[in-house]
Amino acid sequence: MAAVAVIGVAGETGLWLADFSLGTLTPLSQPPVGELATAAALRQQGATVIKGVDFGVVVSSAAEVATGHHEP
Repeated sequence: MAAVAVIGVAGETGLWLADFSLGTLTPLSQPPVGELATAAALRQQGATVIKGVDFGVVVSSAAEVATGHHEP
């Protein structure tokens, strides 16, 4: 299983590092390099880049998750 994921949310400029083993989410402090830099540049142009993620949804608060209402 993957131990970490890099996440970017539409409308937010930064990227975040989610560490599933530690249960942490921290801002990516170093500028991306290599393929991650390419993906980040595509993201800035409006592209959506998904690799190895089989579910994701953005909600405005944790309370929305508890209600079970996830609208596309």
